[in-house]
Amino acid sequence: MFQNLQQAEVFLSARKSLGIKPGLERMRALLEKAGNPEKNIRAVHIAGTNGKGSTVQFMNDALLANGYQTGVFTSPSPEGLPGYIRHNNSAVREDILVELCNQLYPAIKQLDRYGDSPTEFEIITVLAFIYFSKNVDIALIEAGMGGRLDTTNCFDPLLSIITNVSIDHKQFLGTTASEIAYHKAGIIKRNSPVITGEMSRDAFTEIEKEAAFLCAPLYQAGRDFTYHKTDAGNGCQQFIWNGKLPLEISMLGEHQIKNAAVAFRAVTLLKELGHQINIGLTAKAFSQTRLPGRFEIIRKNPEVILDGAHNAKGMEAFIETVLTAYEDRKRHLIFAVFKDKEMKEMLEYAVPHFASVTLTVFNHPRSASLEDLRYLAEKKNLFLAENWQEAMRKLTDDHSVYFVTGSLEFISRVRKYFTNDK
Repeated sequence: MFQNLQQAEVFLSARKSLGIKPGLERMRALLEKAGNPEKNIRAVHIAGTNGKGSTVQFMNDALLANGYQTGVFTSPSPEGLPGYIRHNNSAVREDILVELCNQLYPAIKQLDRYGDSPTEFEIITVLAFIYFSKNVDIALIEAGMGGRLDTTNCFDPLLSIITNVSIDHKQFLGTTASEIAYHKAGIIKRNSPVITGEMSRDAFTEIEKEAAFLCAPLYQAGRDFTYHKTDAGNGCQQFIWNGKLPLEISMLGEHQIKNAAVAFRAVTLLKELGHQINIGLTAKAFSQTRLPGRFEIIRKNPEVILDGAHNAKGMEAFIETVLTAYEDRKRHLIFAVFKDKEMKEMLEYAVPHFASVTLTVFNHPRSASLEDLRYLAEKKNLFLAENWQEAMRKLTDDHSVYFVTGSLEFISRVRKYFTNDK
């Protein structure tokens, strides 16, 4: 049993060696042994290739503004183990997390004895369900990968959201938009509404098919509700939602308007389902929403900006925001990525728009190695940095803007580096 958080973290970290094990059999077994907490939560399920974190944060802030106790389950966590499970915008307390780990430990060991050991992420997900079942009014559950076979796909949601569909996690989800959409459509449940962002016809057809089969009302951005950008400046963006309601957000990038539009439809749908929602309070909350690691200025003099553009589509949106906000500045990029991502395509988007691009690595089993990056650097004449902390110490030109991106896990480490250094 665990006396402190460090012991629990060591126990869970040892399970990284189990890797990713798609499927829900172990989850269902572990949840049953934990008393099926997933049956006692009211929650929204969010999947999508990009935009999940921002969509969750918009909704979370709106629900808080409307007086709800909220829970958020998200990954990766910028705050270690407690950061996966958030209550009212704060990571769960360490002593509570240790208590939850001790509560679940006998069930974990029982499955270990059966030879069906639950993974680190499966255990953390169950911990979140246990906590949310006792402490929050509405939880926002972010899918880890895909949806149909994702660890989180084990509850009946108030509604589901699929932000968008593009190519990612090809070795698990498939190589076409249709194949990937099939996995994400797996979070749709019978008679439970689903909201989607804009996506290709091939992808939407899969979602439409699943929704029809399950009699789930379907609302798509651009078809069933609209958004139209009207202005930008002074660190904010303005748009008209559904042809009549003016909204403002503080996060930059046109992709964030898309995320906000989807999130706003989700909150209004909760209102239609009988939840107490004030539209004015919701709009104000949206205007104040920010999310760590999403085009976040983490340091001034020199200016350092973090962004979690962790796949090709995310990089495309990131570059669009960079060129809009910093068109006339000298720009440099520091990039570290998981080896199973589309490194070549991501860099093809990025390289033409920066005075320099430094490729580096971080300590994670999925991180691209120096050898992986050296191959790219040879072809593109980029720079290599073996130590990312050393690369950060070299960001010294006050006349330049430095951008750090490539992996959400990497971004969380860089963010901690700079916040601890203040």
